[in-house]
Amino acid sequence: MRLAHGGTFAIDSPSPYSAFAKGFIHDLGVDVSRWATVNDRRLYASRGLERGVFFDKETFGRDVLTASPLTRGAVKADRGDAWRRFAREAPLSDKAKRNLEGILFETKDYLPGSSSAEKKARLARMSYADYLTKLVGASSEIVKLLQAMPHSLYGVGIDAVPAQDAWGLGFPGFAGLRLEPGPGPGMNHDAIRSEEAERYFFHFPDGNASLARLMVRRLVPGAVPGSTADDIVTAKVDYARLDEPGSAARLRLNSTVVRVRHVGAGPESREVELTYARESRLRTVKAKACILACWHTVIPHVCPELPEAQREALAYAVKVPIVYTNVLLRNWTSFVKVGFSGAYAPGSYHTSFELSIPVNLGSYHFPKEPTDPVTVHMGRTPCSPGHPARDQHRAGRAELLATTFETCERNIRDQLARSLGRGGFDPARDILAITVNRWPHGYAYQYNSLFDPFWLEGGVTPCEVARRPFGRIAIANADSGAYSYTDAALDHAQRAVGELLGGETSPRTAS
Repeated sequence: MRLAHGGTFAIDSPSPYSAFAKGFIHDLGVDVSRWATVNDRRLYASRGLERGVFFDKETFGRDVLTASPLTRGAVKADRGDAWRRFAREAPLSDKAKRNLEGILFETKDYLPGSSSAEKKARLARMSYADYLTKLVGASSEIVKLLQAMPHSLYGVGIDAVPAQDAWGLGFPGFAGLRLEPGPGPGMNHDAIRSEEAERYFFHFPDGNASLARLMVRRLVPGAVPGSTADDIVTAKVDYARLDEPGSAARLRLNSTVVRVRHVGAGPESREVELTYARESRLRTVKAKACILACWHTVIPHVCPELPEAQREALAYAVKVPIVYTNVLLRNWTSFVKVGFSGAYAPGSYHTSFELSIPVNLGSYHFPKEPTDPVTVHMGRTPCSPGHPARDQHRAGRAELLATTFETCERNIRDQLARSLGRGGFDPARDILAITVNRWPHGYAYQYNSLFDPFWLEGGVTPCEVARRPFGRIAIANADSGAYSYTDAALDHAQRAVGELLGGETSPRTAS
């Protein structure tokens, strides 16, 4: 069996987990401090593999897979072997290469005469693409190269990411500004560094699906065998036991809620009625209270009796569409032959691809030998450069809903063949299976200083209005904090329960 994450990647967050969220993870039996012992960090390095950059001929004139002078967005420390190989092989003009070398390694102040605070204020109001082209003097080739760097976090390219956030993320071109540590106004959580948060990390082979399975085991013990966070990885769920009469907790699958309303006296009522669709029939159930942990944009349609201002605030939460593709390969010898474990591919259909993280947990063991089958994870963020972020997300969602699996598959086979061809990769022979996990409703929308004035200048945020309790109905989901991480979902679940029970609210808000 080979596992890969098709949804949320890890126990991970740019901000430290709250005491409640940490306690919740601990109570599920997850020991985050064990990450270094279950992750075979040396496996790929021992085979001489590093991360590369794949240039596609449609965008850059030639198909080239070469070394990357960047690592996860941050600049590598010096003009070492990676830079020399990149400078030799990259299909960029000599002028663009000199331009990029200056951006990566020079320390010029592009905002002379301004204080650190003044510089941050200016950077918060311009995109990283504008910073590079208008202040740094970067060419269009450099913009194409760096365009997709923030895709995995922001769901948009550098045309819609503030320059201040790019500085916080470690993107190149800011060394000479000598900005003081710490965030400026309007900075996104993803761009704010926290050593405590960086240490609090754990990845299951199937991502946070294992967390959901651990929660199901706690709620319905008889449905999921085992007792530890290790054996959950390979435990087989008995779905027939999830909805048994007499159980303290019952989970009903394939039951889509289509209407929620107070019974009788509106929000003064002591009862809520829910209507859901199951097996082509509408059914109803009544309860003392209800928590809507849905995508916020859907809630006004499910619960139209909410106040108009709250419905407008809920509709602000346009989700970030993303695609997580997993490809099962017969082996990974082609990766060894080309010398890379994965690559950033700024012009390709999937803008990243990489061998899955080597995790050994319980009875699940990652393949050590290149001749063994392996999963490759590929990421795509559909967006429309040149438009405001939320408009790009809407367009991306429409694209995903209209895209056939055949289109995805053809792009997958073509991209891997062109990237790994000189390593002997043959898609017809080497690809055993493909899963395309399309999230038209992916990440929670996190506020952006370029497009959300309240985030930069202060004021009540839409998520604060959106999450207000309404009678016997409370509202949760990571959208409630405009913060796209598992700890946000946990914190706002706690808050919603507390509101219905008269307890305290969550310790963290997006404001």
